[in-house]
Amino acid sequence: MTAKDLSELSMLELFRVEVENQAPLLTAGLLALERDPEAADQLEACMRAAHSLKGAARIVDVAAAVGVAHAMEDCFVAAQEGRLRLRQGHIDLLLGGVDLLARFAHSPEMEPLDSPQVKAFVEALESAMQDNGQSDPAPDAAAPASDALSRAPPAMAESAAPDRVVRVSADNLNRLLGLAGESLVAARWLRPFADSLLRLKRLQHETVQKLDALHDDVPATSPDERARPALHDIKRRVIECEHLLTQGLADMETFERRSADLSRRLYDEAVACRMRPFADGVHATPRMLRDLGRSLGKQVRLDIVGAATPIDRDVLERLDAPLGHLLRNAVGHGIESPEQRHAAGKPAEGVVRLEARHSAGALEISVSDDGQGISLDAMRRAVVERNHTKAELAAELSEAELLEFLFLPGFTLSNRVTDMSGRGVGLDAVQDMVKQVRGSVRVSTRPGTAHVFSCNCRSHSRSCAP
Repeated sequence: MTAKDLSELSMLELFRVEVENQAPLLTAGLLALERDPEAADQLEACMRAAHSLKGAARIVDVAAAVGVAHAMEDCFVAAQEGRLRLRQGHIDLLLGGVDLLARFAHSPEMEPLDSPQVKAFVEALESAMQDNGQSDPAPDAAAPASDALSRAPPAMAESAAPDRVVRVSADNLNRLLGLAGESLVAARWLRPFADSLLRLKRLQHETVQKLDALHDDVPATSPDERARPALHDIKRRVIECEHLLTQGLADMETFERRSADLSRRLYDEAVACRMRPFADGVHATPRMLRDLGRSLGKQVRLDIVGAATPIDRDVLERLDAPLGHLLRNAVGHGIESPEQRHAAGKPAEGVVRLEARHSAGALEISVSDDGQGISLDAMRRAVVERNHTKAELAAELSEAELLEFLFLPGFTLSNRVTDMSGRGVGLDAVQDMVKQVRGSVRVSTRPGTAHVFSCNCRSHSRSCAP
């Protein structure tokens, strides 16, 4: 590989980092603009993000990305100047543009400006701007979110952090945490050593007292004239040793306190290196739920509570699949159609709430919705129909006991098989995955109102220090 190749590779990596930083900002801004098309701060943020991506793509000569970013920037500028009101059609296309930029950033081959994908996107966006987004976007220009997210690399699911970031392997972090733990344990050995020096000091003090008594007992006219001077010299040396030991003990106690504090801080920092905010692991979910709801003819909004809650990165990664299933389950089974919600006296837009918090040294994550809940009567019928128990026993089961059947392999309340439900696959996998991180899952429901899934699992924190 030549020096020029290395230089180009380095520049492409910078472009990828820029896309990883700006794409989450664009996605979040577009979802916010879908709810409030005239939000000036969001329009400004999206325009700046598109402009930054265009500049980065031009520097590394990724012509396709330049074309896509430029078209997006023109759309945001038109909205800022009042020449365009962003509608759902625009948002769909612009989200598709974000997916295209992510694909270009991680593609091993450069695509030309006149590639079919870029031309389809630019033409569709220009057409939507002309008719004010009333028509549906071209399928080639705005791919479904689930497909786009499956193609996007894992790094695109991470949010841009305000601090400087370096890439460190998980093995290095694990070794650092292990060494920090050993340092913390080793620092605790200083306390017993300081206690032994304190006992030695007491013994020396007792020795001085006994020498004083012996000195007083020796008569001044002793036949051995050297006895009293010898005892006096011994006492002086013991007292000198006692003073030195006192000073050394004070220094040792100071060092022990500082060492313990330093080891604790080192361990806490090592643990913090393994922690990521909850938002990093669920950054792509608002987009995923929004597009899933649209595909099902439902209006859905995701509220994330505790976005800054620190979670061990391994735990966060392993919870990605279970949380994804629970969220899709909430949209598919919980949230009703706008017509059903209107008939029930609810707003047309359903709300899914995802919350993370620490409680008693454990991580607690809950997924809830304001949908139709779970019919306990339907649960009893399904349990009997699938021969899990007899009708007489099913009638006596409590709500908690009934809901436990949801976690059986193959169990489902759906009457038909679709792309996302009806096969009874999912909740049992959720339970298995949560158990792998020493956790548990429970479900509760208020029929006609809501249902809640709560996961508890252990995570690195102060309570798990060695």
